[in-house]
Amino acid sequence: MGPVNLSPRQELLLRKVVGAYRATGLPVGSKALAADAELDCGSSTIRHELAMLEEHGLLAHPHTSAGRVPTDAGHRYYVDRLLPTALEPVAPGTGLELQLIRREVDEAMRVTTETLSQVTNLLAIVSAPPINTATIRHIEVLLLQPQVVMVVVITSTGGVTKRVFGFESPVDPGLVTWAAEELNGRLNGVGLGARTLRSRLSDPSRGGTERTFLEALSPAFTDLAATAEDALYVDGAARLLTEHRFQDLTQINALMGMLERRVTLLGVLQAALGDRDVRVRIGSENEVPALQGLSVIAAGYGLPTQPLGTVSVIGPVHMDYGVAIRSVREAALQLSHFIEDVYDIA
Repeated sequence: MGPVNLSPRQELLLRKVVGAYRATGLPVGSKALAADAELDCGSSTIRHELAMLEEHGLLAHPHTSAGRVPTDAGHRYYVDRLLPTALEPVAPGTGLELQLIRREVDEAMRVTTETLSQVTNLLAIVSAPPINTATIRHIEVLLLQPQVVMVVVITSTGGVTKRVFGFESPVDPGLVTWAAEELNGRLNGVGLGARTLRSRLSDPSRGGTERTFLEALSPAFTDLAATAEDALYVDGAARLLTEHRFQDLTQINALMGMLERRVTLLGVLQAALGDRDVRVRIGSENEVPALQGLSVIAAGYGLPTQPLGTVSVIGPVHMDYGVAIRSVREAALQLSHFIEDVYDIA
């Protein structure tokens, strides 16, 4: 089906049907629409226009109901052609406000997810920056017991990892102090995914004892990026089930199953990294079967030259797209500013 061009009356009618269906989750009848003074036309005209919208594939007539519901194509027309007028900039203090100043990245992700879910009443998901984009900020080497050493690595994103190593014989405390100074001097500012990380740990000029000791501690750094999983922060599953009416339980079960298989969900959200603005996928437009009865609104965030993660909401097709799109866009923008500060971008 080619592009659909609607008359102003048909566009107003479609907007009314989308709004009423979003509010109730029930088919919208011509009588209810005829009572709307803004339409300014009779029931027979409204029924004719509804039939035309149905013929265009923008509305559907479920079962024997006298009412109609927007189709995925109807919601797409609404988002692409009718919604932009409702997305004017909001007044200061009335939009999404994320309190991210002086927070670590992990906490910032949680705050963003929780706030976004509260504002939209939808399932909110934020993917964290890959750990291999972080750099080493500080290293501690601690002698816990005569034969037990712990290495603490603090990254530029505020992440803290700890790893404990056991030795067959007591470790010289002076060697532990030397190792901390040596590692900080050689690895400070080095990326966790950098190829130079391993080469900086090996230095043939070191004495045998020092070289052997650092080799024993090296997995604390070399394994960090390799074993880390991309983190997803999720909030609002209970809110989504409470606030919205779903047509059948299989839709919910499919979504909950996908939340458990986070690799699949991460792949879906990563598709938004290449988009310049908010990515909207409505119902059947989603390739993953578990999402084909839902809508996904997502946007990438990160550095000016490097996308690092996504901000997204998932909910029913009859969600409030104006609030969802505006909130996701603003959350991604604020998170990008926060990340630029964390990564010391001028």
